Amino acid sequence: MTRLAGKIAIVTGAARGMGAAISRRFAEEGATVALTDVLPEVDATAQAIGPAATAYRHDVSDESRWQEVVDAVVARHGRIDVLVNNAGILMFKDLLATSAADLRRILDVNAVGTFIGMRTVAPHMIRQGSGSIVNNSSCDGISPANSLIAYASSKFAVRGMTKVAALELGPHGVRVNSVHPGSINTPMVNPQGAPADALNRGMSWFPAQRLGDPIEAANCFVFLASDESSFCMGTELTVDGGLIAGHYYYGLPGAPAGILPPGPAPRKT
Repeated sequence: MTRLAGKIAIVTGAARGMGAAISRRFAEEGATVALTDVLPEVDATAQAIGPAATAYRHDVSDESRWQEVVDAVVARHGRIDVLVNNAGILMFKDLLATSAADLRRILDVNAVGTFIGMRTVAPHMIRQGSGSIVNNSSCDGISPANSLIAYASSKFAVRGMTKVAALELGPHGVRVNSVHPGSINTPMVNPQGAPADALNRGMSWFPAQRLGDPIEAANCFVFLASDESSFCMGTELTVDGGLIAGHYYYGLPGAPAGILPPGPAPRKT
């Protein structure tokens, strides 16, 4: 498994969930991975992956810390081939309950953190004449749910920035794409660690009828980080079990038995 052999990658928000799964899959495919996170668990995650992984404490909304991390990775490895802007936070609040401070907090991490990451890493990739930036947006960056005014705003921003960066960096050999996960069983979506089987019983309203596994999302990041996606620029890759393809109604062919009546849909990420 050498789809990323020799590549140097930075993965933010890598202590757990999708970030940890992405980092593990990158290492399995031959990459050397710098895992960054504000959570102290990032050290244990890197150690579990093995010698191909190094941990950095990193608040992605901190511009100076971004520069320190990038400088450290370049000093150690000489280049950066892949950047995965994965770090993010989720908040459920309706429009009228969301303060300006709430909005700024979500945007600072999810959107501004992604922006700073791209801007800090891009000059190195431009000098190399190659590189892949993969931004983790969300299905809520395409088709949002209620009570996600701040989160959806941040993920729409990531989606838009990805397009602009793809236009600006593509001529320099740097590809920029976004992944849009939905209903992945991570600590952000399932903070209580409820059994997947119990959660899946409420998932009959979209085609997969279950939560996704973080590895299923991570495989999409492997593809976009690898040379297999060499003609993908500004791509939006959904990994959502058909979540945004549509929904079922009573009585229609293909509607699962026992589907709940129309009403507020379970929230997704």
